[in-house]
Parts: sequence; structure tokens; C-alpha cells
Amino acid sequence: MARLHFGNVISRDQTTRNSPAFVPSWITILFTISVPLIIALGYLLRVGYLHRSKINALRKQGIPMPKEWSWFTGHLLTLQKYVDQIPPDANVNLAMKDLAREYAETEVFLMDFWPVYPPLLMVYSPEAAIQVSTKYNLPKTDMHLRFIKPITGGPNVISMSDNEWKTWRSLFNPGFSTAVMMDNVPHIVDSVQVYCEILKEKAGKANHAFRDADLDYQRSENVLATALGYITRWYSFWDPRILMHPLRPFIQKYYGHVMNKYIRNELDHQFLEIKQEKLSNENSIHSKRAKSVITLALEACVAENQDKNITAMTKLDDDFARYATYQIRLFLFAGNDTTSKTLSLYPPAATMRSGRAGIAVTDRHGNTYPMDHVDATTLHSAVHNNPRVWPRPDKFLPERFLVEPDHELYPNPAAYRPFEQGLRNRIGQTLVYNEMRILMIMTARVIDIKPAYDEWDALKEKEVGLFARVVRKFAGEPIKTVHGDRAYQTKKVGTHPANGYPCHVDIVKQ
Repeated sequence: MARLHFGNVISRDQTTRNSPAFVPSWITILFTISVPLIIALGYLLRVGYLHRSKINALRKQGIPMPKEWSWFTGHLLTLQKYVDQIPPDANVNLAMKDLAREYAETEVFLMDFWPVYPPLLMVYSPEAAIQVSTKYNLPKTDMHLRFIKPITGGPNVISMSDNEWKTWRSLFNPGFSTAVMMDNVPHIVDSVQVYCEILKEKAGKANHAFRDADLDYQRSENVLATALGYITRWYSFWDPRILMHPLRPFIQKYYGHVMNKYIRNELDHQFLEIKQEKLSNENSIHSKRAKSVITLALEACVAENQDKNITAMTKLDDDFARYATYQIRLFLFAGNDTTSKTLSLYPPAATMRSGRAGIAVTDRHGNTYPMDHVDATTLHSAVHNNPRVWPRPDKFLPERFLVEPDHELYPNPAAYRPFEQGLRNRIGQTLVYNEMRILMIMTARVIDIKPAYDEWDALKEKEVGLFARVVRKFAGEPIKTVHGDRAYQTKKVGTHPANGYPCHVDIVKQ
């Protein structure tokens, strides 16, 4: 009888486990995951190297740029040296203006903001600025939409390019014509009169320095104004404390939704009114209704649907309403703070344009700067402070704009760019001039405004804690001025003056 030797029997599973071809499942999973990650990392490293090597090649070619360049941080550390020389809340454009003075010979230089932003050709030569904005009319960069999207919600006349921009710009142009702006003068006078009454209420209070925040612009609760206020408070170009805050995108998205809902309801409401006017009088839309931003958007909607019976339309086209909302949100923001700041010594922003292959900017010495791999920024603060074209650029000399063209103070037209120049100039500049002139006429002869920064600083000094005093003892006193100016431009949205410009107001004795 055969004898069964069970002790020599080896199971199939055991044979498989002992086989050299067997690999534990976790190694297989790890290998499967790591291979695409390694490939992706290798691709990113290659792309990064190619990008950095292009900047390095431009550096070796002698393109003007700061000497302290790094493969890893570009010129960020160089910029930081200038940022450290201004107050912590000062606008970074002030640091860029100081840096630009190092390149007075060419008035064009390259800044590499890797890895934060793409490389930018910094321009503060009027001649080169004309090439960027007018001669080549370079398109806006993608960064414009990224910067302003939290405020507008989407594409707008600042960030759009080509045909999309032309469509919406032509839509709003009629509402900003000289004739329409003159029709708005009575409304501006009424608003300035309210402002004057508020100033008179504050006048004569010697023991109290008030700021712009004390003017009570918003006298009652308004959903739209409150939402815009929250969005701007959580907005910054540079401040990492705001940009990296985990709640920022959620807060901006929520209040953006609040604004969108409010504006859409207003669009629908006025659209129904237009339908009623259309039923009663074919010409009433253009003859009776004021040219508000919402009205202009709705008139465009009516014009686009001329082949349809507007009275049969139950609601606005959703896509049109969404894009109209983006533009209205822009005008709500840009029509507020920037109007009063644009003509000051501190222009509120620079202008970025996208580079194109085959395009080169030429400086005043004939040197060329290829724009195949870089974008361009016109530094308005540096252009307006360029000593080559502005005699005594730091002085407040209103007579510059009153002298004849042959006078030394007469401004170079290409160097005065508060509204930019070319096709993409600011649509509301006529409104700005009207507002500024009316404001000066109604206030300058009756109201005297004096800064009260010494009083404000003394008040804040009393609030400094023990720990802050110890830190200050070792780190030194904080910087509070920019080239001796205490009312410097801040990085707050709208580029308000430092601390809201504390001041005293008095009535001028006749």
C-alpha cells in the first residue's frame, strides 16, 4: 500500500511566495504611484530650468537688471532690500520707484519675480511707454484677471483683450462721453455739497483729529456696500498674511455671491421697467433714462436682441447678465477710491502688458529689449517722478499745467499717464476731471485742512505694549515716512494715505 508523505507536500501559495518573481502588493502600489509623480516632477524641473535659463541668457547678454540675481528667487531679495526701507504698510510701488532710479541711464530694466510672478520689463521712459501702450498696443496679461477677480468676479474691461474688450468698452463709451458727463454735473455738485457739510461738522474741533474713515460715507446699511467692503478688506497684492489666510477665498467668494445676487436682482428689475417703457413708447429708453452703468448694459442687451420682441422676453440672457455683473462690480470699485487718487503724486497702479514673439522695446539710446519671454510694466510712479522729463519732480507745482509748451515746466505729454494712454486709456477720465474741479471750487476757498500726524502718532504711542517696546528697543524705531512724506501711499485697496490721513478741519475766515 502506497504511503503518503504529507510532510513533503508544498502548497501552491507557498511556492508563489517563495518565487523570485513574487513582489509584495504594497511595493507594486508604491511603484505605480511614484512613477507618474517622478515623471511629473522631472517635467516641472525641466520646464523650470528652461524658463530660468532664458532669464540667465538675457542676463549674460547684458540686459539691464539688478546684479543680485538667483536661479531660485530671481530678484525678489533685491526688491526686499528696498521694501525694507519703507514703512511696512507702504505700497510696494514706492519701493519699485526707488529701485528704478538705479537705471536712470536706460529707464528700462528687467525684473525677475520668480517664483511669484513672471519676469517683467520695467518701463519708466515716456518714449518706451508709448511703444508698449500705443505703437504695439500689447494685450493685457493674464495676471490682471487673477489680481482683480476677487473684486469683479470675472473678466472685465481691465482684464479683457481684443474683441471681447472692444465689445464691452464700446458698450460703456456712450455713458462716459463729454456730453453725458456735463449732464451729471448737478449730481456731482449735490454730492460734493454733502461732503462739504460733513467737513463743516468736523471743523473747529481742536482736540480731535479725524480721518477719512470718520467721514461716514455710508450713512445707512447697504448690502452691496457692505459686501464690497469685506471683499476689499480681504484683498492684497503682496501681504502674505492675507494671501495665505485659509478663510480668505471663502469670505471673498461668499460676499462675491452676495454682490452678484444683488446686482442680478437690480438688472432684472430695471429690465422689467425697460419692457414697460418699450410698450408705452419706443423711444423712451434713450430719451428719458439716465446713463447709469446698469442702464448701459441693458440698452446693449436690447440692441443685441433687436430681431426679437423684447416685450416677449421673460428674463435677461444668463450669460449676458453674468458678464454685465462683472463690469458693474468693477465700476463700483474703480469709481470709488481710484477717482480721487489718480491725479495725485501717487498714481494708484502700474500697467502690465503681455509680451509677444518678435516684438522688441527700444530705449532712448537705441538698445532693444526682446519681449519673446517677458511681459512689460509701465511704472506710473516712476514715470511721473522721472527727473529727465519733470523738473523738480518731487515738488507740488500746479503751474506745470498752466504754462506754455516752450516753458521748462511744461509736462511731456507722454510722461503724464494717470489714465494711461492709447486705446486702453481709462474710460472715466472726464468724470475724474469734473469731480476734481467741482470739489476744488466748492472747498478750497472755504475749508482749511491741515495734517495731524504728530497728534495721531502721540495717541498711538500710548497704546504700544511692553513687548512691542522691548522689540523696538532692539530692532529700532519703525519707519513712518517715505522720503520725508508722512502721508505716503499705502498698500490698502484704493491706495489710501497712511493711517487714513488724520487731520484738522477749519472754516476759512472771510
